[in-house]
Amino acid sequence: MTARPNAPESPLGVRLLLLDAIDYAGLFPPAQLDMPGAVTEYASYVESADSWALGTFVVPAPRLDELGVTARELLDAEGPSSRLPNWWRLSAVFGADIGADLERVHAFHAEYSSDRDGWWGQVQGIELRASSVDAIEAALRIVPETFDRFVEIPIAEDPTPLVRAIGRRNAFAKVRTGGTVADAFPDSQHLARFLACCVAEGVPFKATAGLHHPIRAEYALTYAPDSARGSMYGFLNVYLATAFLCAGESEAVARAVLEERGARAFQFNDAGVEWRGHRVSTEQITRSKQFAMRSFGSCSFREPLDDLSALGLL
Repeated sequence: MTARPNAPESPLGVRLLLLDAIDYAGLFPPAQLDMPGAVTEYASYVESADSWALGTFVVPAPRLDELGVTARELLDAEGPSSRLPNWWRLSAVFGADIGADLERVHAFHAEYSSDRDGWWGQVQGIELRASSVDAIEAALRIVPETFDRFVEIPIAEDPTPLVRAIGRRNAFAKVRTGGTVADAFPDSQHLARFLACCVAEGVPFKATAGLHHPIRAEYALTYAPDSARGSMYGFLNVYLATAFLCAGESEAVARAVLEERGARAFQFNDAGVEWRGHRVSTEQITRSKQFAMRSFGSCSFREPLDDLSALGLL
């Protein structure tokens, strides 16, 4: 496996939050690239100086074989001098037929989980949806614990029973934090309650959708020239709200952090992060990444990093 470069000399708090954090979802809206485009982009990111921030390649389970074929074709096209990394970490998104999608993962591993033909990939994460305790338990009886299992749940109502069901099965939660329409973004009260519940129950989670930018603000909801605009959560807001909860702060503080729109309100240094008189240390950030918010899905890898650079944080 290609050695990954160290993170740049930016504040340690930023580096800890972003380490392995951005799960690349270029196949999904609003980018919605074709498979060759997404494969080419991810290959360039794995080889880049910013690969320290790169997480898994997120792919719908029915398209796993297409990914394998495309990656090997790209490797062949590059020839013997190809710099295409020969091992990728993948996260497969399951649909309604969990058993069929699990068979697709097994078939993919049978064909692509060794380096006998150059490129190979391994599905490490499984992402699926469930909206009831019974559905969660049924799904997690099918998908074995050998995978990191992320269950996306609704959060408009108290998610505690669902989060507890996920925890009982040693799985992880997943929350949708936005989308391509304004109605897809959850209320900050509901999101703060979900974060607090996961922290209280000791259930790690990932977030997905609408987290292209570091700080909450109004942004275009798609990449179309005439795109509607709306308020989007920043990934730093969500990460830091979680870190403050892990450090013992209240749900009300977490909600205020989620709603913070001032980039300068967050002061990063090698000792941690300070926000309006509240502080989390680098040790608390590390613990938050390990035991609470693991990563976030984004259809763009460059946009989050470029925005951080524009803020002087990278």
